[in-house]
Amino acid sequence: MGALIVCTDLWKIYRLGDVEVQALRGVSLEIERGEFVAVIGASGSGKSTLMNILGCLDTPTRGRYWLDGQDVGSMGSDALAEIRNREIGFIFQNFNLIPRTSASENVQLPLFYRGASLREQRTLAAAALARVGLAGREHHYPAQLSGGQQQRVAIARALVSFPAILLADEPTGNLDTESSRDIMVTLARLNREDGLTVMVVTHEADIAAYAAREIVVKDGQIVSDRRKAPVHARGG
Repeated sequence: MGALIVCTDLWKIYRLGDVEVQALRGVSLEIERGEFVAVIGASGSGKSTLMNILGCLDTPTRGRYWLDGQDVGSMGSDALAEIRNREIGFIFQNFNLIPRTSASENVQLPLFYRGASLREQRTLAAAALARVGLAGREHHYPAQLSGGQQQRVAIARALVSFPAILLADEPTGNLDTESSRDIMVTLARLNREDGLTVMVVTHEADIAAYAAREIVVKDGQIVSDRRKAPVHARGG
């Protein structure tokens, strides 16, 4: 299929007073189109720093990063904002929904910022909500939805712009066990049936188990990178 993400010798160094913190230390990585990847590691391992760089929310201190054939390191802030809006769908632990707007209006936001017509916004939002099992809930507000349903709205919002990759940062961190499973099954289905590239950042092994590739990060380095049978393929 071809590599969607190519990273070579990524370093990220922060300075806290006189102290130098090496959050990433020489990370090299390729992710193919259509992969479902979990990046797993303890707090402070560097996994969130890696996701922020891959999501064009941060830049490496040194090293090279190409996304969909584009050299991200050579881009200015406006170009980075454009590639985030066009190529990347983000899912966060805290859902980041606007409380006083409906599910449909929350999903429409990326399209609004891209200048789509209201009719197109509503049509695409309804389709995205249907893809995550929320058809008929378009006019519900976040407070009227369970935590799992709110995260489904967030997934629909990430999907609505047809991104090249979904980046999910601890997407089940605020959910109970059953809702967590439902969210991971949804992401696995989108990957399997739609061919969507998905990367999940987590510290939980049972969440990483849904991915077909598991990358373990420790002390700013990749210490393990293996492909495996995901949990849904094992009847889980």
